[in-house]
Amino acid sequence: MDVFQTMRFFVAVAQSGSFTAAAELLDTTTTNVSKAVSSLEARLQTRLINRTTRRLALTEAGARYLQRCEKILEEVREAEEEAGTAQVMPVGRLKIHAMGAVGNHYVIKAIARYREIYPLVMFDLTLNNRLPDLLEEGYDISIVLARDLPDSGFVAQRLGITYSILCASPAYLKKRGIPDSTRSLGEHDCLRIVNTVMPVENWVFEGPEGVETVNVPLSPFHVNTADAMTVAITNGMGIGIQPIASAVDGLRAGTLVRVLPEYHFEEFNLFAIYPSRKFVDAKIKTWVEFLKDYIPGLLASDEEIVGSARKDNSVRAR
Repeated sequence: MDVFQTMRFFVAVAQSGSFTAAAELLDTTTTNVSKAVSSLEARLQTRLINRTTRRLALTEAGARYLQRCEKILEEVREAEEEAGTAQVMPVGRLKIHAMGAVGNHYVIKAIARYREIYPLVMFDLTLNNRLPDLLEEGYDISIVLARDLPDSGFVAQRLGITYSILCASPAYLKKRGIPDSTRSLGEHDCLRIVNTVMPVENWVFEGPEGVETVNVPLSPFHVNTADAMTVAITNGMGIGIQPIASAVDGLRAGTLVRVLPEYHFEEFNLFAIYPSRKFVDAKIKTWVEFLKDYIPGLLASDEEIVGSARKDNSVRAR
């Protein structure tokens, strides 16, 4: 019998005043209770209860041990109750990973709305453009862009589809002209994002005639995040790739212009990944369900803005 069980038996005897009463409380036999207490005393090498045919009395050591056992068992009960509650009540801290542009433009907005519903959930958010090791790095959920996911045994919920476009500033296009085909990109300063998601050496477009690969000329500027690329493009450094999430604010404000609006880059799936389907913590379950409801609306709204940029990009460039 394990130590916690023998503690429970001892506490039941001490509180009820008899082995028989303790057995009834614990739904077991008097013999089992007696054996448990004897086993505990043998392990401790200390008499805890003085027994007579008519009554029981705690020894001094037994009284001290009872106080400790009651405290320990109460903490165990509270811990079990808290762990069980985690399956039904969203509470505690979520450690989240997200890729940069997705995190800045979608995930933080989602966190703000989610916490209006579940204010007892707190977030630690890390942004970087890679697929993390959830177990090794201790993340509860990772939100990533990927064509497909490796077979990891994790649960993956698809939140939607997005893609990247080409953008430039009105000032750059006024100075250098507007490209009228993918071939004419060779006459421009093409800025490159260098990370695990975006293409580097060649730009692969999907356009009116299907997939088209363009060898990009020597770039005057490399950077590793889409939001940093937004700053470079806005400051007139050249034409660069922008995920929809990074482009929409500039397109709406007129500080960015969509270039070659009939073309876009390969579509990527947006996934929420977490370790297990079984005994999922309530905060993880409700967070993923919230993302599945909330993120598609943001993606659709941004898609409308990018679509409208096809019509007025030439006007903004003037």
